[in-house]
Order: sequence, then structure tokens, then C-alpha cells
Amino acid sequence: MDNDFYTNLLANIVKIMRDRHLTQATVANYLKTSPSQFSKILKGDVKLSFTQLSNLATNLSMPEIDIITYPEKYYKHENAEPDQVEAILQIKLKKDKKDQVLKLVFGDKNIEILNR
Repeated sequence: MDNDFYTNLLANIVKIMRDRHLTQATVANYLKTSPSQFSKILKGDVKLSFTQLSNLATNLSMPEIDIITYPEKYYKHENAEPDQVEAILQIKLKKDKKDQVLKLVFGDKNIEILNR
């Protein structure tokens, strides 16, 4: 693991402990390790495993990614279409120019669209 990433991960775990008023013993229990082993993890003497991170996430009722990004929450919009862009353009034109622009944009269908 990248050292900065790992350091930030441990800092996030400490923030979660503080925010949720959890003791080291409680978090050690969530990790399924001993309090002394958890203390070594916090000092950086022992590495946190992904299994332990997953155990912690399960016990905190939050996804692993939210521990990594804490306090931010990761959100993936399932129905997002990243290639689809909606744009609204408003242009003020004189009547004769408006008709020319509409014909350019919509072609011969211009009359059908205007009559709807």
C-alpha cells in the first residue's frame, strides 16, 4: 500500500472512533484482533489487512470505501449516463433571423415543430 494512503486510512479510523465515541478495545473487537494488536496497527508497526478493514466496515454498518474516504461518502449514481449532456441555449433574434436559425437547426421539419 502507498504509505500516504495507509496513513490517511489509519487517520480516518481514528476520526471514526472519535466521532462515534468508540474505544480502542471496541474497534479491536470489530477488527477481530486484540487491543494490543490494534495499538500496533495504529502505530504502524503492524499492517491492517483488507479482511480486518472489511470486518470494521461490517461492524460500523458502512462500506469499506466510506472508511477510506471518511468523512466523505462515496456515491455512485447507478443510472448516470456520463456521455449524455443536457444543454440549454437561449439566443435573442429578430423574427427573420429566428426563422433562418430554426430552418438551419431543424431543416424542413421546422414548420412541424413550430405548429405543435
